[in-house]
Amino acid sequence: MTFRLVGLKVLGALATLAFVVVFNFFLFRVVDTDPVASLFRGRNLTAQQKVELRSQFGLDGTKLEQFGRYLQQTANLNFGRSYTSNEPVMKEIASRAWPTIALVGVSTLLSTIFGVLIGIAAAWKRGSATDYTSTGLTMATYAMPDFWLGMLLLTALAVSLGLFPVGGISDPSSDATGLAKLLDQAHHMFLPALTLTVAYLGEYALVMRSSLLETMREDYLTLARAKGLRDVVVRNHHAVPNAILPVVTLIAINFGFVLSGAIAVETIFSWPGLGLLTYDALRGPDLPLLQGLFLVFSASVIFFNLLADLLYVYLDPRVRTG
Repeated sequence: MTFRLVGLKVLGALATLAFVVVFNFFLFRVVDTDPVASLFRGRNLTAQQKVELRSQFGLDGTKLEQFGRYLQQTANLNFGRSYTSNEPVMKEIASRAWPTIALVGVSTLLSTIFGVLIGIAAAWKRGSATDYTSTGLTMATYAMPDFWLGMLLLTALAVSLGLFPVGGISDPSSDATGLAKLLDQAHHMFLPALTLTVAYLGEYALVMRSSLLETMREDYLTLARAKGLRDVVVRNHHAVPNAILPVVTLIAINFGFVLSGAIAVETIFSWPGLGLLTYDALRGPDLPLLQGLFLVFSASVIFFNLLADLLYVYLDPRVRTG
């Protein structure tokens, strides 16, 4: 049953990815039927120059021929060349991936830890001042748009107080190396990481609170208390391990979405990751780069959703035997 279930989920993910690949091709050609004319508008290009440019960017031939080349190139992780830099799209994406992964990884870790702790405290003391205060605050942060929160933090802590840099990943005038360079990058990362942490903190706290409240109604916890176990032991060794399952799967799902959704935060703080690269590509418009980014973001969401499904199958015996 388990292998069949895993196989079905993997096939479902592959089918979704195949749909995204096909959709990705037609989407950007519907948006702009003649990218060369749009990119070089206002320039006096000869007919021969336009033909050469279309050939260089893979826009010559019929749509069917272009689609065939696109599938072949995508299978080889070749997403074409950027209109603006004339560099391979995959090279552009690879050079910007690690700043985004570092930012999303740190913020996901922090929001998970603090969110779970807040959710546990709120659920275990349901109806208390702790519950009302923490739930109210987390719901408020969960409702805040991340770009608005980022602008508030940037204005208050960077512009007004000057405690942090206003943008970038490092001080361009610094020649620091090793630990000093790492600390400088951490200083620059603080505000964008804080923005994403606060933006997603409420989701983890609310899910953990809801899951723990449901777990607390289970009979085995009543039995554990009847055996004379202290409340802290019942909570930490029996209730929390079972209640944290939805949070584990939520982490996997959210990582994919945050990876693709940090565009506004990276743009606000000039963080040189995939989000800022997407913003720059939109201003072009740099269609091959946008096409490659859309595919990478979609693939990351599909992969982490699959990972969440597989984790759920592994962690919950009821799914394997149901």
